[in-house]
Amino acid sequence: MTPIVQVIITIIAVVVAVGIAIPVAGKLAVDKKVREDAVKIGTAEEKARSIIDDALKTAETKKREALLEAKEENLKLKNEQEKENRERRSELQKYEKRVLSKEESVDRKADALEKRENNLSAKESELRKKEKQVDELHNRRVQELEKISGMTSEEAKEFLLKSVEDEVKIDAARLYKEYESRAKDEADKKAQEYVINAIQKCAVDHVSESTISVVELPSDEMKGRIIGREGRNIRALEQATGVDLIIDDTPEAVVLSSFDPIRREIARIALEKLIVDGRIHPARIEETVDKARKEVETRMKEAGEAALIEVGVHGIHPELVKLLGRMIFRTSYGQNALNHSIEVAQLSGLLAGEIGLDIRMAKRAGLLHDIGKSIDHEVEGSHIQIGADLCRKYKEPGIVVNSVESHHGDVEPQSLIACIIQAADAISAARPGARRETLEAYTNRLRDLEEISNSFKGVDKSFAIQAGREVRVMVVPEMVSDADMVLLARDISKKIEDTMQYPGQIKVNVIRESRVTDYAK
Repeated sequence: MTPIVQVIITIIAVVVAVGIAIPVAGKLAVDKKVREDAVKIGTAEEKARSIIDDALKTAETKKREALLEAKEENLKLKNEQEKENRERRSELQKYEKRVLSKEESVDRKADALEKRENNLSAKESELRKKEKQVDELHNRRVQELEKISGMTSEEAKEFLLKSVEDEVKIDAARLYKEYESRAKDEADKKAQEYVINAIQKCAVDHVSESTISVVELPSDEMKGRIIGREGRNIRALEQATGVDLIIDDTPEAVVLSSFDPIRREIARIALEKLIVDGRIHPARIEETVDKARKEVETRMKEAGEAALIEVGVHGIHPELVKLLGRMIFRTSYGQNALNHSIEVAQLSGLLAGEIGLDIRMAKRAGLLHDIGKSIDHEVEGSHIQIGADLCRKYKEPGIVVNSVESHHGDVEPQSLIACIIQAADAISAARPGARRETLEAYTNRLRDLEEISNSFKGVDKSFAIQAGREVRVMVVPEMVSDADMVLLARDISKKIEDTMQYPGQIKVNVIRESRVTDYAK
């Protein structure tokens, strides 16, 4: 509330008070009192007027001050606005100058481009004229060359292509031979180093095993006791063992015949026990066969555990250990299957150590690679598929399963360990004295080698030598050049690899010989 308003309110209150007090005083007081009060009222009125005048002066002064402040603020805002406008005008002028300069540079570039386009169009027309002239000159020269050489352009092309083809063929053969020899030198050096180290560290027997089930008799009289009255003993023995007993004119010997080596072993042990005991009758035969069967099962289990200890592999399922032990009575080309598996495991571990792979996993895969052979007489299918199924059944690692499936190339190997198993299996099978090979298979392989070599064009004759480890190919000199010999040897080797199965490797030796004969008379 402003001072002026307060003064006015005070005056009004005084006036109202005076107006109320005067009638009351006139009724209650005497004239003297009235006069004194009148004097006091006059004094109050004067004071009120002076207060009102002062209030009006103060209000006027404050009004002037407020107007001055408003004018100053307005002037200040006006100056700031003018300053801002001046700055914006200067910036706009700068932008205008930049735009003008850019427009000028663009105009200059456009003029330069237009001049270049005109120059390019002129040069293009000149180039077209020159190309036309070059084509005319080329046609004239071709016609002149055809006249001079007496050949058409097509004939010349064929001649040129033929000469280039011969040159390229020679160069390709030379490069192929060079790279092949270099790769062979390096690969052979490394491979020989790995294989020699592995073979030197792996000590195995180099004698092939032959399973002959022949039981010696103390005398020929024992044959009659084995046959028994009306043949009851021999029938009981054959029924209990599943083995055929051949008793012929062979002195002091009985031959046991069966496709199952385990049955044949049980029959051999049982017959030897019966001969030592001397009591041969159907009841005793049945009892002895049961004892022999338990003895063979114990022996197979011990053989499997001994193989694990020898190789240093642990954690194989007990059923796989039993099946592994069964392989002690299984042979392949005269080579004992269990000894072969142990040998492959040792070689695989040595090869894996040479190239920095998991030695234990390589030994495990090598030991189980032929596990299917333990029951391949009882289950249908190849020993590869049977072995892979057994490994899957007893939760062997995937590397082991793939190694079993791929060790004969039936499935693509998926790890270096699988490739090592292939190499170790080939080393174990191909080393001297490891396996026996039938005469028929041997002669068939020699014949196939010579037939494959003779099937190629330009081959005169071929000879398979060194027990099928090398084939020498004689070519017709007029049909096969020195460069063709390299490619021919490669083609023959490739066809042998694709069409034949053999242990180790076969050397293909292509020979080209030119002879000139004359007679002195």
